[in-house]
Amino acid sequence: MTKNMGDTDRIIRIIVAVIALTFYFTGTLTGTVGIIALVVAGAFFLTSFISFCPLYTFWV
Repeated sequence: MTKNMGDTDRIIRIIVAVIALTFYFTGTLTGTVGIIALVVAGAFFLTSFISFCPLYTFWV
């Protein structure tokens, strides 16, 4: 699996994930929207740490 994410993309994804987690755990996002935010935050963290986004393979 080759890396297809740059450093800027990784940093932005981590920041967005931290913000989503903060909103969820402070009670700002609840219910279905909160669960979706948790899933997206998890996906952002995972793809940031492995530097590979499967969706990018469709555009390259």
